[in-house]
Amino acid sequence: MQPMASMALRAARIAAQHIMRGFDRPDLIKLSEKSHNDPVTNLDKDAERIIIEELSAIYPDHGFVGEEKTSEIDRPDAEYQWIIDPIDGTYNFVRNIPHFCISIGCMKNGRLEHGVIVDPVRDEEFVTSRGSGAQLNNKRMRVSGLEVLDGSAVITSLAGTDHDQAMIGAHQNLIGSLIGAGARPRTTGSAALDLAWVAAGRVDGFCERTLNLWDMAAGLLMVTEAGGMIGDYEGGANPMKTGAVVAGNPKVFRLLTQKIKAAGF
Repeated sequence: MQPMASMALRAARIAAQHIMRGFDRPDLIKLSEKSHNDPVTNLDKDAERIIIEELSAIYPDHGFVGEEKTSEIDRPDAEYQWIIDPIDGTYNFVRNIPHFCISIGCMKNGRLEHGVIVDPVRDEEFVTSRGSGAQLNNKRMRVSGLEVLDGSAVITSLAGTDHDQAMIGAHQNLIGSLIGAGARPRTTGSAALDLAWVAAGRVDGFCERTLNLWDMAAGLLMVTEAGGMIGDYEGGANPMKTGAVVAGNPKVFRLLTQKIKAAGF
């Protein structure tokens, strides 16, 4: 494991311990909403602060981009930028649904170099570094080998903040088309963990139209390092620019991209 990935994993483990003290303990959770259908808890903020404190102590010249914006460290021109989602799947966490994660990505001059995703409920640690592959609990991950949509597991959802009627209609078209092709669409509520599952071969494809950088950064690199493909809804190769993510093993990725285009997005 490369040193920077190792440091990120260490920080994620410390944050995970803090988060799990509050899981299934509503008396310890203070809930608010950043915007409609976008909850945040005191534990999100605590975990982000922990991660930034751990990493900035080791890398004082690095920049940090956190979902909860708890840090006063703002170095947009720094060579290295850490992209942090302290709890990806906050709604699940608040509702005691055991599907959420800590996600930490690292970019060098705008290019993803490292990614760590920790599932504290299942004690699963997904780690990747550019050119070094992707590992789950120190075992190499590879995307699935399924070559058709029939029988495939595809995770897709429409963000709770996305109420555009045309997009809702397009999403319904996509779901119908996938089911018609024999796929098994799923929705889980944690995009970062979904991408890790694509990398691990547990699911064959993933698509979501409205994501933030911290939702996807670690997972995108994980998928490509595990042999998968990533893109956006318009056929582009850099979903970080658009926020729309398509990912999967190479064959399912191409088929899923075709379905998305035909659905009217």
